[in-house]
Amino acid sequence: MTGYVVGRLFAAIPVLLAVAVFVFLLLSLVPGDPAVLIAGDFASPPQVEAVRQALGLNLPLLPRFIAWAGRILSGDFGLSLFSRIPVSQLVAQRIEPTLLLSLMTITIAVVVAVPLGLVAAYRPRGLVARLTMAGAVLGFSLPVFVVAFALVYTLALGLHWFPVQGYKPLSQGVLACLHSLVLPAISLSFLYIALIARVTRAAVLEVLREDYVRTAHAKGLAARKIIVRHVLSNAAVPIITVVGIGFAALLGGVVVTETVFSIPGLGRLTADSILRRDYPVVQALILLFAFVYVVVNLVVDILYAVVDPRIRY
Repeated sequence: MTGYVVGRLFAAIPVLLAVAVFVFLLLSLVPGDPAVLIAGDFASPPQVEAVRQALGLNLPLLPRFIAWAGRILSGDFGLSLFSRIPVSQLVAQRIEPTLLLSLMTITIAVVVAVPLGLVAAYRPRGLVARLTMAGAVLGFSLPVFVVAFALVYTLALGLHWFPVQGYKPLSQGVLACLHSLVLPAISLSFLYIALIARVTRAAVLEVLREDYVRTAHAKGLAARKIIVRHVLSNAAVPIITVVGIGFAALLGGVVVTETVFSIPGLGRLTADSILRRDYPVVQALILLFAFVYVVVNLVVDILYAVVDPRIRY
């Protein structure tokens, strides 16, 4: 198992290197002079030259990449062109709400979807199975902002159970923080409940057809013991995969939800930085999201080795 984990670690290095090269070339791929685009249409030549020197655009490509990579490895992502705040500080200020929202969303999705998928597979012709599949289609079909506005209208404006917008940080209390994230987390979880439920149902159905499950039934084992010992453990690989990918996608894909609910997270920071042409912030965020994807995939691979004996030994 150790060799497997080490191999996956080394396999992640080329991926991060390729992403770093792409992020570095982001400015070079912009049509026209990046310094003019960043400085704005009404910038004077000295201002454009100052932007060019600040971003190192006056240097040749290879020395510029080496200097940029050295700064990134030391944790220096530069200054935001819009706020003049260090990019690392700006990202650190915004990561809490996005991380908590992603964790809360994926927790709701797993808690709801895995039992639904199990029941739908174990009794494929039952009412729960039919409702689960119909709900999955609905979850895939409804845009996130439609679900968000419907929840705001009913639960926030109608019943006054939750705030309409805004975010309360952890420093104001755990319960207050979680209460402010309930509606956006439920809005985001609809899609992931549908996805995880369908994957769970398909994986469990495949395992239920195996000979060892029929043998366990023939021995008279209780249904709960069969599901826990034989079915879930062998159907866990695709479920872990979709949960891991879903969590990684959430960190970089909460732009719409954070905009609707006015949550100051990484999603809104990404959208605002793109509109402002704040390229140092955009570069840092792309690197962060890529790093999260690699780390999550590595964790999923390690979990494979835990649940799958063919990899473990």
